[in-house]
Amino acid sequence: MKNILARQKAAFNKAPCPPLAQRKQQLSALKASLLNNKQLICDAVSQDFGYRNANETQILELMTTIGDINFTLNNLRKWMKPERRSVALQFLPASNTITYQPLGVVGIIVPWNYPLYLAIGPLLAALAAGNRAMLKMSEFTPTLNAALKKILAECFTEDQVAIIEGEADVAAEFSRLPFDHIMFTGSTAVGRHVMKAAAENLTPVTLELGGKSPVFIDDKMSLKTVAERIVFGKCLNAGQTCVAPDYLLCPTAKVDALAQEIKTVFNKLYPDFANNDDYTHVVNDRQYQRLLSWLDEADAAGAKIISTTQQNYQSYRAKRKLPLQMVLNAPDSLKVMQQEIFGPVMPIIGYDSVDEAIKYVQDRPRPLALYIMSFDKKWQQQVLNNTHSGGVTINDTVIHFGQKDMPVGGIGPSGMGHYHGIEGFKTFSKARGIHAKGRINAVQFIHPPYHKSLLGLVLKLFMR
Repeated sequence: MKNILARQKAAFNKAPCPPLAQRKQQLSALKASLLNNKQLICDAVSQDFGYRNANETQILELMTTIGDINFTLNNLRKWMKPERRSVALQFLPASNTITYQPLGVVGIIVPWNYPLYLAIGPLLAALAAGNRAMLKMSEFTPTLNAALKKILAECFTEDQVAIIEGEADVAAEFSRLPFDHIMFTGSTAVGRHVMKAAAENLTPVTLELGGKSPVFIDDKMSLKTVAERIVFGKCLNAGQTCVAPDYLLCPTAKVDALAQEIKTVFNKLYPDFANNDDYTHVVNDRQYQRLLSWLDEADAAGAKIISTTQQNYQSYRAKRKLPLQMVLNAPDSLKVMQQEIFGPVMPIIGYDSVDEAIKYVQDRPRPLALYIMSFDKKWQQQVLNNTHSGGVTINDTVIHFGQKDMPVGGIGPSGMGHYHGIEGFKTFSKARGIHAKGRINAVQFIHPPYHKSLLGLVLKLFMR
């Protein structure tokens, strides 16, 4: 890894500001290689997960990635153009401009849940900004890693883009390398270690973490509408999505009715669950056993667990395909109530007033996403004005993450920094302020000796 980083830095120093044409050529080549290897990508992801429908991979990873590349290609010229800034009167004549300068070599640490999209998204932003990159892929997706290595080799040399594989010890060493920027997507706990390691080199970090993303449900909303929009977002990738709805805040009197509506919608979207091939498996035994143990803990504590199929969660112990499980009346001390779930399990919490629901969210770590189910603008604004989150979708779930011209990023324990669109370009650039003078230098009139200068007049003019 150190040798690859050294080669990339040396190559960058020879060409520290790639022109627009070169950057667009790189992105176009990346796009062509991804499109030419669609089937390879879908098959690889499915093998790593135990099973994931190819359509889901194309929707969630390929379509979004290609859309982001197209958007960047269409806007990159504008993003690279220097920005003019005003000059204070006392410094005229002069000009001020901001140029966006590449940082150098970016380290990207990729999670397992969307191994293509969460690799190419940051890489796209890094390349658009003129950088080189090293990607540390997850050890849980070896087949996709090999496929991506092949795809990137069709477009880039190793001193431009490199793939790194290995277990947790390799990831730890990777985060200690003196990159010019590190982008990490993953858990809050690991994010702390990455930030600590990066601090040794004063390497800036962008952390895309997670948290428990709530859904506020207005008492006036149709439960059928709510269920349809929640089930889709929660069950994509079997809930293994950083912005998936984590728990629902529902009027107390409607909790049971909502659970039944969710069950109805789930079976409409995933009929004959045992034989349904649209539903993704939990990625590995470790993650699956974690989910089951959390459900066991909730069951032992007296919580009500409602399966969306005829069989309860106990019936699925020998498999890695778990239908959505709802958890009602769960004590707040349970892991399912305290930690990000990252799977097809969803607590429903009753509230008696919107202020009570807002207080519940305010008392907990700020989440990566927040969802509002209400057509009442005033109700929406009340929730928005009194909560914080990385991003928001109103009357749907997850969809804000796919908006090409909006930043994605957390707040507090759910992350720091942004990417996507121009925010990604700026994250991996240095905004370099340039103040330029010509032959006339007005500042000479306040040079010492001060008693012979015009300093007194200047102070009178500009300190009032």
